[in-house]
Amino acid sequence: MNDYRKKSYWLEALPEPIVPNDALAGRQIADVVIMGGGYTGLSTGYHLKKLNPNLDVRLLEADVCGYGASGRNGGFSMTLFGLTKGITAFRFNDDKARAAQIYMEGAVDYLHEFISSHEIDCDYEQSGYLLVGTSAAQAKRVEHDFRILERWDLGGVERWDRQKLAAEFNTDFYKVGWFEPRCGILNPAKLTRGLKQAAEEKGVTIYEESPVTAFSKGSTGDFFVETAAGAIQSDYLVIATNAYSVLFPQLRAMQKPAFTHIVLTEPLSPDQLESIGWGCRAGVEDARDLIHYYRLTHDNRIAMGGGDVSVGYGADLDKDLNEKTFRHLEEHIIEIFPQLEGLGITHRWGGPVSVTLDMVPVIGYLGEDKKALFSMGCIGHGVSMTTTNGRAMAELICGQPSERTELFFIGRKVIPWPPEPLTHGLLHAIRGFMKLEDHFIYN
Repeated sequence: MNDYRKKSYWLEALPEPIVPNDALAGRQIADVVIMGGGYTGLSTGYHLKKLNPNLDVRLLEADVCGYGASGRNGGFSMTLFGLTKGITAFRFNDDKARAAQIYMEGAVDYLHEFISSHEIDCDYEQSGYLLVGTSAAQAKRVEHDFRILERWDLGGVERWDRQKLAAEFNTDFYKVGWFEPRCGILNPAKLTRGLKQAAEEKGVTIYEESPVTAFSKGSTGDFFVETAAGAIQSDYLVIATNAYSVLFPQLRAMQKPAFTHIVLTEPLSPDQLESIGWGCRAGVEDARDLIHYYRLTHDNRIAMGGGDVSVGYGADLDKDLNEKTFRHLEEHIIEIFPQLEGLGITHRWGGPVSVTLDMVPVIGYLGEDKKALFSMGCIGHGVSMTTTNGRAMAELICGQPSERTELFFIGRKVIPWPPEPLTHGLLHAIRGFMKLEDHFIYN
C-alpha cells in the first residue's frame, strides 16, 4: 500500500492512523459493485443501502478510502457546477445551467444536513464562499455572474464592495466579491472517513488495498470486476473513480486528469490572524482562469491552492508535486497579505481532478441496459456535488425517480478527448492559453 499520510496534510493529521480493511480475496457475488472509495463511491453505497437495505453492496478501493482527491482537495463545499456558469450555459442553455445551479445549492445544503445528522467530526464551518475580483477584468467576471444569477431569478448571494472587503480582510487587494453564506469549509479526509463509517453502518462491505485490474460484462449480462487476489460478479456496476478513470480503457477518452497543488502555512499567531482580519473565515477563490483558492484551517493555517495545473501523458498519475507552482503559491500568500512575510510553510501536496473536454460534469452509462453507471468531470469542485451524485446514482439503480435523476447531465453525451499524443498537446494548449489570458488580462 502507498503511504497515504504523505498525500496531504488532511490525511497526515487524521486523529487516528488508518487501519485498512481486508483486501478482496477469492470470488464473490453481489448485487452492486462500486469501484472507488472516495466521496462518490461511499455516498452511492450509503444511499443504495438506505433505499434498499436488502441489496448486497460491495466497494473496492485501490488504497484506503480518501487516498485520492477526496483526501487531498481544498475542502470547499460550494455551488460551482463544472468550471463556470457561463461555460455551462454556453454548452447547453440558460434553463439547464440554471437547473445545475439549483442542483448544486441542494447539494451544499444536503452535505450540511448529512454531516450534522451523522455527527461527522470534519471541522465543518458554514462560513460561506467568496469569489473575488482582484483586477478590473476579474471584477467584470464577477459582475457578469451577478447578472447571470439575476437573469435566472435566483438569490442566496451577497455583493461585497471594495470597502466591505477591505474591512473584512485588512487589504486593498480585492475589488468586488460574490459571497454565498450557504457554503462552507471542512477537512476533506475526515469527511471521507465519516462517509465510510456511515456506509459501513448501513451494511456496505468495503475492501481496501484492492486495486481493480479489469472489469467486463459477461454474456449473461452480469459484470465481473477483478483484482489481483479476487473477483466479484454483480448485477450492477458503479464506476466512481473520477480522475483515475484514465486507468480503464472503457473510460479513458471521457475525461483526463489535471493536477492541482496546495501549500499550507504554519498556524498563524493571534497577532498575525488579527492583522489579516478574515473574521468571516469564508473559503476564497479569485476570478482568474487558473484560479487561486484559499481558506483557513481549524487551527488557523492558510491553505493556498491552484495558480496552475500539471498534466501528464496518457495514464501518468505521478504529477502531485510541482516545485514551480508551490513557490508561486507561497509568494501569492504574501502578495495578498504582505504583513505575513516570513510565515513558514509546513506542507505541500497535490492530486488529480477529473476534467471532461467540455468542462461539464456527467453521470453516464456504459451500455444500453444502463446497469453500469459512472460519475466524473467535477473539475475540482466536487466536495458537495459528489455526495449528491452518489445519491442520484443510487436512486437510478433502485428505480426511484427524483428531481436529481431528471437533470440534463445524467446520461448526456460525452465529447471524447482525442487519442494521444493529441490529448497531451491539447491539454497543454488549453493550459497555455489560460496562463496567457491570466497574465495579460486577469492580473
